[in-house]
Amino acid sequence: MSPAGLAWRGLVRQPARAALGVAGIAVVGALLFDMLLLSRGLVVSFRDILEGAGFDVRVTATDAPPLLGPPLRDAETLAETVRALPEVRDAVPLRSGKAEATAADGSTLPIYFFGTGSRSGHGWTAIEGSGLTPSADAGTVPVVVNRRLASRLSLTPGSKLRLRGACGSQATALPPVEMKVQGIVAFPFDSSAGLTAMTTLPGFLRVCANESPGLAELLLVASKPEAGADAAVAAIRRVAPGLHVFSNEQLLDRLQRTDFSYFRQISFVLSAITIFFAFLLVTTLLTVSVNQRLGELAVLRALGFRRWRIVSGLLCESLLLVGAGGLLALPGGALLALWLDRILRTMPDLPERLHFFVFEPRAVLLHVAIIALTALLAAAYPAVLVARLPIAATLRREVVS
Repeated sequence: MSPAGLAWRGLVRQPARAALGVAGIAVVGALLFDMLLLSRGLVVSFRDILEGAGFDVRVTATDAPPLLGPPLRDAETLAETVRALPEVRDAVPLRSGKAEATAADGSTLPIYFFGTGSRSGHGWTAIEGSGLTPSADAGTVPVVVNRRLASRLSLTPGSKLRLRGACGSQATALPPVEMKVQGIVAFPFDSSAGLTAMTTLPGFLRVCANESPGLAELLLVASKPEAGADAAVAAIRRVAPGLHVFSNEQLLDRLQRTDFSYFRQISFVLSAITIFFAFLLVTTLLTVSVNQRLGELAVLRALGFRRWRIVSGLLCESLLLVGAGGLLALPGGALLALWLDRILRTMPDLPERLHFFVFEPRAVLLHVAIIALTALLAAAYPAVLVARLPIAATLRREVVS
């Protein structure tokens, strides 16, 4: 009889013990799989958002995170200088502020308000209408809005939107500015409940009249594909040595070491705990099984079964238990990840497209490798018991008892 057949007969003869082992491994394996998804989920999801925005380099006046530091000065001139570099495809200054709109019921709606120098529609996906382009009428201020703002105010392309600036620390008494909606778009960093509008830089200054011209919190840069982000970063640093220039990968590396490190640490701790419990569970089940079958194993040894065949049977039994539980853990872990991700994404002000648990093929491979290693280690102690089993003394004890 082969070791695999011996292991299968051992499991079939005690179905309750086998079912308990498989169920236990499935539970702890599902949690392990989720922790592997969590360890890199935020980084992978944030990278997708950054790449979806169409820009791979960012320029700020400080080393602080984007949109939190002091503004860039002469931003439009800087954008022209950067745009002229052979490694750069486009450079777009971005300003941020707040505005207020009046709903149909008379309530005031706070709005995230942005001004951009973009003329090609980078940074969003058009749902209805067109992107943001300068209006032929000098008196018309163009604007694009997200779907939630359009739904709240019943806006469509061509509608009028009246916004009052609230960009500074003090409220303004200036009258609202009437703007023409050019399109309804999906911004990459929109939160699930955020109301967002974006206009041109001249339109931003008309709404936020107390703001200084020429400033921008951020310069978004798209490198040429043949050059790459690293070459664009080096070129921008040469022409603007006093500014902080970083690629998407550099930003992700920094976030992974700071803001996202908390989730990676949680993932590591919980993964270690689940592996330890899986190891204890399988070791206990196999040890109990061996102790209950000492007489049978001694008889097999006396009949000529070699020691390695019995030990291989225990190893196969461990692999069958852990393998079956590990396979069941994948769909169970995926469902659990969806539920946990839905709960975590209810936190306020998170980008709607940001996910905490993201599927990666490497997570499945790592899950399989950890499960297989756990099975091998769990079979070590029972294998030692079988290898050192005294045949004659065991048979004598079985006969006497």
